[in-house]
Amino acid sequence: MIVLGIETSCDETAAAVVTDGREIRANVVLSQLDDHTPYGGVVPEIAARAHLEHLDGLVRRAMEEAGVGFGDLDAVAATGGPGLIGGVIVGVMTAKAISAARGLPFVAVNHLEGHALTARLTDDVPFPYLLLLVSGGHCQLLVVEGVGRYRRLGTTIDDAVGEAFDKTAKLLGLGYPGGPLVEKAAGRATDPGRFELPRPMIGRPGCDFSFSGLKTAVRRHVEELPRPLSEADQADLAAAFQRTVAEVMADRCARAIRLFKEAHPGGGALVVAGGVAANKTLRARLSDLAAAEAMPFVAPPLNLCTDNAAMIAWAGLERLRLGETDSLNFAPRPRWPLDPSAAPAIGRKGVGSGVKA
Repeated sequence: MIVLGIETSCDETAAAVVTDGREIRANVVLSQLDDHTPYGGVVPEIAARAHLEHLDGLVRRAMEEAGVGFGDLDAVAATGGPGLIGGVIVGVMTAKAISAARGLPFVAVNHLEGHALTARLTDDVPFPYLLLLVSGGHCQLLVVEGVGRYRRLGTTIDDAVGEAFDKTAKLLGLGYPGGPLVEKAAGRATDPGRFELPRPMIGRPGCDFSFSGLKTAVRRHVEELPRPLSEADQADLAAAFQRTVAEVMADRCARAIRLFKEAHPGGGALVVAGGVAANKTLRARLSDLAAAEAMPFVAPPLNLCTDNAAMIAWAGLERLRLGETDSLNFAPRPRWPLDPSAAPAIGRKGVGSGVKA
């Protein structure tokens, strides 16, 4: 089977063609970074207009790179949510138009499920497995039991980790987007142990996360330093922040691993996915944890951690193989939890406060 995937949930416009043989025939991504950088974050109206302007051309380019025509497709899949609703609508309507014009099945994909199933595209990871999903809008630990079957063990009670990276980068004067800029600055640190930061939730029962207090601690350190910040100040504080995040993640994952093994004594892999999964320090820390727990560790290639359409096409394929499709009456969703039965997190913002995945 061959599926065309479309992704427009935030600030990347993307189209891809993927086969059920786990072959990515094409994976085209157009970043809107230059459009949003002057504002220090994603502007929903600008994002939606950019998707509308570029998506048709990206679909055409993906089909040409894949060497296929619409008659070769078995289905078209598009992100149906969660995300910035204007952008999601653009992608869903484009996919519906192709579906109606060509008589193809339409599959509306949960953007988070796209991230969750990427490890099966890249590494053919069997169910069940433990997933750490970390991005600009989400921070969750989930047991992935099957397609459409997710059990949430923990989530953030306030801010997502990607949001914390962006805020820290802004406080340090590094710019936007925060994740890669904080990582780059941390690599220049000469005294990574210079700043002490709180490690929120470490040692606490459960698997939930919290990053609001960590952001506040970074701000206080910045306020105590001479202005403008020197490159050494920026680098050392970035390194302290990045190290703290990795330690917190490892602690929360260690607790989730115990729960996972109790429910699934046969074992399974530890998988990390989402934009923040591109961070090399975090990947190394989680790899060490998985080795200590005698678990396989899987992290997708960096280009499949950030938003892309290959993961959407693959998730669509997974559902299509189970005979699951959607009608053209599907309504795009700004929010779409993977585990609808999970209790809301108790905190300042609760769960689902962000949209970027």
